[in-house]
Amino acid sequence: MNPKNMVTGTSLLAFLFAMPAMAADEHGHDHGAPSAASGPALPRFSAVSEAFELVVVVSGRQLAIYLDSFEDNAPVKDADVDLEIGGAKVALKRIADGEYEGTLAEELEPGVIAVTATVAAGNDTDILAGDLVMHGPATAHDSQARSWRAYAAWVAGALGVLGGLTWLRRRAGSAQRAGGAA
Repeated sequence: MNPKNMVTGTSLLAFLFAMPAMAADEHGHDHGAPSAASGPALPRFSAVSEAFELVVVVSGRQLAIYLDSFEDNAPVKDADVDLEIGGAKVALKRIADGEYEGTLAEELEPGVIAVTATVAAGNDTDILAGDLVMHGPATAHDSQARSWRAYAAWVAGALGVLGGLTWLRRRAGSAQRAGGAA
């Protein structure tokens, strides 16, 4: 066997087996940064007005609310925030400038839920409204099955390439023997 072909075949094998490690995420995104271990993203609502930026993060029954100034993105000091989610008022406790927390009476069901926040700070008063989209629970089985299928596809592709290389090598060897006998 030609040493040049061995190097090419070896390089190809190394590349194919490294491919799953270099592959993009399951949605086809690769942002170039190493991915951190994390769980599913928490549902969140955000709204912007000329004066304020509001973000509400939902974790079960717990809410984390962040209120910043639209102008300079600084936490809003001494603001009064009234929050209504799905028609129910939620009592908020101020944690720090621009940070509040609250507790829902019960966890939100999957679906689209109306959110309204009335914010008063200094001379500015705004009503920020929109929809919070709550998705149903994702199962770990789905992501594991997807990962296994992706790995199986890479292995099948690598075996196909190896089979093709073996066929080419045998064909080239038989052509050399046939040509040398003549």
